[in-house]
Amino acid sequence: MRKIRWTNKARLDYFENVDYLLKHWSEKEAQSFIDEVYHIEFLLKQGNIDFQPTNYSGVRRLVIRKQITLFYRTLNDNTVEFLRFWNNYQDLKTLDLD
Repeated sequence: MRKIRWTNKARLDYFENVDYLLKHWSEKEAQSFIDEVYHIEFLLKQGNIDFQPTNYSGVRRLVIRKQITLFYRTLNDNTVEFLRFWNNYQDLKTLDLD
């Protein structure tokens, strides 16, 4: 089973999205997002699935919701690193994965 490592930016993005959902939607919507991320972590830990490649070297992405895309990379056979939970309404040219 692989480990999931979160960058500081990914962690910050994640909590900003949860906070936004709690403020502007509902606890149910926030919990649904949390559950979806947990499920994605589980799938990636299993190591049986990889999602869509990007134009960034070694970086893959998956749309969690139409508003949010997870960018991640596989560091080695044992570790996946979450890079960003990107709001799809932002300009992709400003995406910083470092």
